[in-house]
This record gives sequence, structure tokens and C-alpha cells, in this order.
Amino acid sequence: MSNTDKDKEFYEMADAYIALANKQSKNVIQGKVSATFLYAAARFNIFLTASGAHSAEDFAAKKEDVFNYFMEEYKKMLEEHFADYQNNFEKYLGKKK
Repeated sequence: MSNTDKDKEFYEMADAYIALANKQSKNVIQGKVSATFLYAAARFNIFLTASGAHSAEDFAAKKEDVFNYFMEEYKKMLEEHFADYQNNFEKYLGKKK
């Protein structure tokens, strides 16, 4: 990931979010859990961006770069995890490839 080291703390934090999703999935359909994760990530990332802006105009001027950055990072993450599941499908899900 750009500007972020994937250290032990990074993975522990990600695992905490995944544990929460797994817990929520016991009572709510997984699609809704997934949608809330995406919503929360988008909300937090825009908050992060806005917090670093010097003004509303500065914030607005960053829109295209911000969208490109977060969409490209998410795409990289999807590609990484898709390949991982493709290579470990049976191991992770107990289903035939």
C-alpha cells in the first residue's frame, strides 16, 4: 500500500474489523455487512481527506486525486485477495476449486 507500511499492527487492525464483520454476519446477511464496511470506509476516508484540507476550496480541489487514489488502492486490495482465494479456495471454504 502506498504511504502505509503493512506491519503487525496493520494486520491486527484489519483482523479486528474482520472479526467484527464475522460477528455481525451471524445476525445479518453478509451482503449488508459488506455494504456497511464499504460505507464506513468511504465515510472515514473522506473525513480523513477533509481533515487534512486547509479550506473547503482546497478539499474540493483534491476530489479527483482522492477518488483515484482510494479506488486504485481498493482495486489492488481486491486483486490481492481474489488471487489468494483463487489459490486457496478449497482450503479457505472447504469447497472444490
